[in-house]
Amino acid sequence: MTSKLKLLSASSGFALVLAFASPAYAQNTDANTLITNTVNVDFQVGGVPQTTISAQNQFRVDRKILFSVSEKTTVGTTSVTSGQQNRDVAFTLVNSSNDTLDFSLAATNTANGTTIGGGRGTDSIDVTNFEYAIDTNGNGVLDGAEAFSTSLTLNDVAKNTTVHILVRSDIPVSANGSVAVVQLAATALNSNATAITAVDDTVANTADVTSGTFQTIFAEDLTPTQGNTSRNGVSWAWDDYTVSAPVLTVFKSSRIISDGVSSTNPKAIPGAVVEYCISVANAAGAATASNVSISDLVPTNTTYVTNSIRRNVTVTNPGATQTCDNTSGSPVTDSNGDTDGGNFGTPTANTAYATLSDIVQNTASAMIFRVTIVN
Repeated sequence: MTSKLKLLSASSGFALVLAFASPAYAQNTDANTLITNTVNVDFQVGGVPQTTISAQNQFRVDRKILFSVSEKTTVGTTSVTSGQQNRDVAFTLVNSSNDTLDFSLAATNTANGTTIGGGRGTDSIDVTNFEYAIDTNGNGVLDGAEAFSTSLTLNDVAKNTTVHILVRSDIPVSANGSVAVVQLAATALNSNATAITAVDDTVANTADVTSGTFQTIFAEDLTPTQGNTSRNGVSWAWDDYTVSAPVLTVFKSSRIISDGVSSTNPKAIPGAVVEYCISVANAAGAATASNVSISDLVPTNTTYVTNSIRRNVTVTNPGATQTCDNTSGSPVTDSNGDTDGGNFGTPTANTAYATLSDIVQNTASAMIFRVTIVN
């Protein structure tokens, strides 16, 4: 706001001393604050001090709308699985204005081909069913009394305040590696949720000192990124989901353990014991596979060897030439209803069952069991 200094003058022949009283600096001074500056002039006539002359200038601090929305650190894509529901991304809103404001929030899908950059993927799918929550403790997850709603306006956000926000949506059924870039936009509102009327650079500053007569300017996004428009009262940021499903490959191999005749190099003759190995390999970069359950029907002309199941067996070079370490992993009893992760014959007769522990990307695990070739 333009400040007009009132100048006082007197004729020559006297000493003139000017004293300016300046207010102390206050960080991010509140809008509508009355700034008063008083000047005092002391002088003498013929060596005799005269009455101090004073003048005063006042103005109201205008309102500066300055805020930002950003992806919450640690910055990075959110890994999801195809068709997964209720997955969250996190944002922060910082109110750097000199007034308490409301902010309306709106999440949207970005156009196909959008990319955040930094080695992250390119948008190719759209999520659905946006919901919003205030993450009160800023830990990036919903807990305590925090709750999602289909719309959200942040009420009475004080100046210099940071608000943590969660945005939830559902992931469509989509291919591994698909990316959804979502945008969270915040629109600044007056603290009573009404629209803000701001002036631009073509409007002259006013000198009205009446309370509430301050002017408002938008000052956000002076160096806009991600397509933001500078100084329009709206700020947004992007985050993304990347579909990362397990990519599993199953291999089955067998080897002769003994044949009752040969001392070495046993053969597949009647009475021989055969060990089957079923391996499950997860591709590099894929999501972790959980609850991997294997069932294998014992082939005809063979009989199952009691209590021969082992799970979480170490497998080397999974595939046609794989090697399975039958001393590794955990043994499984044939009975059902215990907690050892496998059984024989339940729910389907003559079938070996085992559940493997989580298989992370670029690793493999296996189950083994044995049969005897019928004499």
